[in-house]
Amino acid sequence: MFVSIREKLVVGITSRALFDLTESHTIFEQDGIVAYQKYQILHENNLLEHGPAFSLVKKLLSLHDPQTNEPLVEVILLSRNSADTGLRIFNSIKAYDLNITRAAFTNGESPYRYIAAFGAHLFLSTNNQDVEQALNAQCAAATLLPAKSNHHDDGPLKIAFDGDAVLFSDEAEKVFQSEGLDAFKASESKAAKTPLQPGPFQGFLRALHGIQQLFPADTCPIRTALVTARDAPAHERVIHTLRAWNIRTDEALFLGGLDKSEFLKAFDADIFFDDQLRHCNSTQQHVTTAHVPHGVMQQIKD
Repeated sequence: MFVSIREKLVVGITSRALFDLTESHTIFEQDGIVAYQKYQILHENNLLEHGPAFSLVKKLLSLHDPQTNEPLVEVILLSRNSADTGLRIFNSIKAYDLNITRAAFTNGESPYRYIAAFGAHLFLSTNNQDVEQALNAQCAAATLLPAKSNHHDDGPLKIAFDGDAVLFSDEAEKVFQSEGLDAFKASESKAAKTPLQPGPFQGFLRALHGIQQLFPADTCPIRTALVTARDAPAHERVIHTLRAWNIRTDEALFLGGLDKSEFLKAFDADIFFDDQLRHCNSTQQHVTTAHVPHGVMQQIKD
């Protein structure tokens, strides 16, 4: 009888997202694969420092069913390392007592093709090309930016999302980019009760929402937030969309174009997902930020 992890929230993560591999990656880029392999084997018992997603992963792995105490999240290591050089990664996983037992080591090839096989709801990487391939394969995926802050490991897991081209499709953003703000607001007011099409992160938000339903509201270990540049009257369509999906976010910030950084700092987000690099470059100063290279804004230079 086969084991199944389909009933869990499944997150795929690369070794460079989980740990700081800056030194060894520099060796790879400057001296090549053979030098990199020798370095990793020589240092395979040296503990790696935290990477940009380490705190997030710890919080995800701490989520357990309140009735059965079974883990609710499965984290899969998806790495371009070989099994040989990947031993250092697993040694650090063991040293930090992270419950990560499954992995795919692809020896230089992109690991994105194993995302669907594992049933992953989310893929996090520092390699933008791998992320784009994962998004094209219909998986929520984002490129982790260099962290400017070390988030604490205590407290609830707090995840924040941009709206258009992340939780929702980019259909409204296309109107804004092609016809301007007034046309966007008029279009959104006219379609206020017509749900937006899902974006790449709808499935991940739905999975988080499913976990939240297992807990009393006042003790839930997860909080979600929608943080969007929209304001009234364009807010109404967003609310009707979430209602149609039967999904709620704990908080919703309609900022009308204000910089998101201070608001995400106030929310105390463990991670924020946005499709626009100019927003990401600002928010990464305060919270762990992941760029979602999806939608019409990828054709526009920030």
